[in-house]
Amino acid sequence: MIKLYNTLTRKKEDFIPISDKQVTMYSCGPTVYNYAHIGNMRAYIFMDSVRRTLRYLGYKIKGVMNITDVGHLLSDGDDGEDKMAKASREQQKSVYEIAEKYTKAFMDDLNKLNIGKPEIIAKATDHIPEMLDYVVKLVEKGYGYETSDGIYFDISKFPSYGKLSGLSLDNQIAGARVDVNDEKRHPADFALWKKADPNHIMQWESPWGMGYPGWHIECSAMSKKYLGSRFDIHTGGVDHIPVHHENEIAQSEALEGHQTVNYWMHGEFMQVDGGKMSKSLGNTYTVSDLERMGYSPMDFRYFCLNTHYRKTLNFTFNALDAAKTAYLRLLTALNEHRKSDKKTDGEVLSRYDDEFTAAISDDINIPLGIGVLWSMLKEPASEDIYDLALKFDRVLGLRLDSKLPEPESVDAPAEVIELASKRLEARKNKDFALSDKLRDEIAALGYGIIDKKDGFELKKL
Repeated sequence: MIKLYNTLTRKKEDFIPISDKQVTMYSCGPTVYNYAHIGNMRAYIFMDSVRRTLRYLGYKIKGVMNITDVGHLLSDGDDGEDKMAKASREQQKSVYEIAEKYTKAFMDDLNKLNIGKPEIIAKATDHIPEMLDYVVKLVEKGYGYETSDGIYFDISKFPSYGKLSGLSLDNQIAGARVDVNDEKRHPADFALWKKADPNHIMQWESPWGMGYPGWHIECSAMSKKYLGSRFDIHTGGVDHIPVHHENEIAQSEALEGHQTVNYWMHGEFMQVDGGKMSKSLGNTYTVSDLERMGYSPMDFRYFCLNTHYRKTLNFTFNALDAAKTAYLRLLTALNEHRKSDKKTDGEVLSRYDDEFTAAISDDINIPLGIGVLWSMLKEPASEDIYDLALKFDRVLGLRLDSKLPEPESVDAPAEVIELASKRLEARKNKDFALSDKLRDEIAALGYGIIDKKDGFELKKL
């Protein structure tokens, strides 16, 4: 029996799926107006870990992930420009070109990080009729009302609003921006459908004139279409809890008249150097950025998996260096077992197998599972150990059957060697801010740097 932490009940619960045939699961996907940063990708590694664990334990999965290519405004409070429209204006491309470009980049990152795609990928713009039908029915049931700029959900009609986040309706209203729209019945009411001005580049016909969907409605409409009126698991980041997922619950349960999601699961934030990750601070690295600096996607995946998904993960290049070193050690240890023709006692194998299964069955405790793997690799070299490690990798997704990287030796320019030497000195002095700055300068010159115990190694990017 697997236990999962349910954000809704704030406790671990035995996972009991609705059907014994398959687990139904919805995962909030990206808004494709820019490249996904590594904080975003941690959320999808978490999603992947849930899916891999369920499969490992014998469940079949029907998963859905949305691609938001319309309706996500700059503010979660339903004001500001649509993120897709803003990107289109700034990059002088059509919204569909923007969506295609960044959807492809996102899918490339999934492949690099060995993240399995859910069975159904649903684009918001392909599901406008379903969203409109949803809004019309909410209005008919008295939950939606019209203003001059759109159709809004009346949260006063949904008494349990706030049950996911633990915020009361009064707190939601007190915390809302009251100056945004004085036509709203309550400041915290949220948009189901927005009316479009004539120049808006994405709009569709509706009973209220030309317009476009609110961000929250897409997930409710698409999960209903593909998973039905009640499904097992909904995943996302903790930033979705107080607004997006709270609104999903309100509109979905208002329409259906019952609970629609049994288990809400959320991955915690990733920080950078102990602080917030944001574009304004210049610390929103992408997977490609890390590759240019000499790290592999598996180095980053290993770094993420060593912290439980419900704990904040602090990204530093020092920590990523440690993960890179550990991952190489892991592959090296596995290679010794792979080359062996020896056998391991069946009881020993069973013990490690049971320990690994117990770890991942306790709310997807991947870090504990990795600890079991490391303990197992200390056993005498054996092909059985190697085979069992590859079985564990069905959950870890670390490509443990990869060959050891060939050592590289490059003749770098004097400028690069000088920067690398300065960086080595900075690391010895524990000046990690300078160390990171010098790493970026080295990468800009086309070289990656690999830290060694007694120095460094340069790699052409």
